[in-house]
Amino acid sequence: MTFMKKTRKIGIISGKGGVGKTTLVANLGAILAKKFKKDVVIVDCNLTTSHLSLSLGMYYCPITLNNILRGETSIEEAMYSHPSGMKIIPASIHLRELVDVDITKLKDVIKELEEKVDIVLLDASPGLGREAFATIKASDEIIFVTNPNIPAVTDIIKCKGVIKDFNKKPVGIVLNMITKKGYELTKKEVEVLTELPVIALVPHDKNVHKSLAKRIPIVMHKSRSSASKELRKLAGWLIGEKERGFFSSFFRLD
Repeated sequence: MTFMKKTRKIGIISGKGGVGKTTLVANLGAILAKKFKKDVVIVDCNLTTSHLSLSLGMYYCPITLNNILRGETSIEEAMYSHPSGMKIIPASIHLRELVDVDITKLKDVIKELEEKVDIVLLDASPGLGREAFATIKASDEIIFVTNPNIPAVTDIIKCKGVIKDFNKKPVGIVLNMITKKGYELTKKEVEVLTELPVIALVPHDKNVHKSLAKRIPIVMHKSRSSASKELRKLAGWLIGEKERGFFSSFFRLD
């Protein structure tokens, strides 16, 4: 008897750019594949400003999501392997490749991965434009990424309303780049404002910037860094392998 995989399709959403959404996608994918041996595919759904493949040192990707959306190729042909074990479906970095691309077909494209892989992580464009809407529609679950400040968190409240309209399951908020300064919102304040659980508190870590420069996920570049530890705990929690001390005592902000 053959058992089919139950595929989780998780959209990674942010209200604004620069909060670390793409970095989160790359690192979660790497951890889930390398540490937890999951069959993971990460997808760059940010067609207009695609960065996911570049952040992983993939400079030459002749076949991309753009080609799939134009009906020119299969999803398997646009899938690339990463040393961590995860697979990547990049978006083209060339503006000319936006011609005749229909982002509304994204949901149908992602459906082709159902029962074939364990987890699909969809890296949305920031905000609530056409690409973000398409990503939300293609997902079953949503993780929000934000920084601990009022403008970024307020944008999450707007995104939450859209998620509700589309009847998608909100997993929670990743509060990223925490410095524990007095002017930052606390975990409790963010949860009260958004009425969503904060599922990870990722500290500001200079090693993240170094890993980005080297085009290597922080969890592979500096596995013992503070950010890497929190990201591993988040990945474990996401698949039901929650570790004790999910939030370190230093980052218990409430």
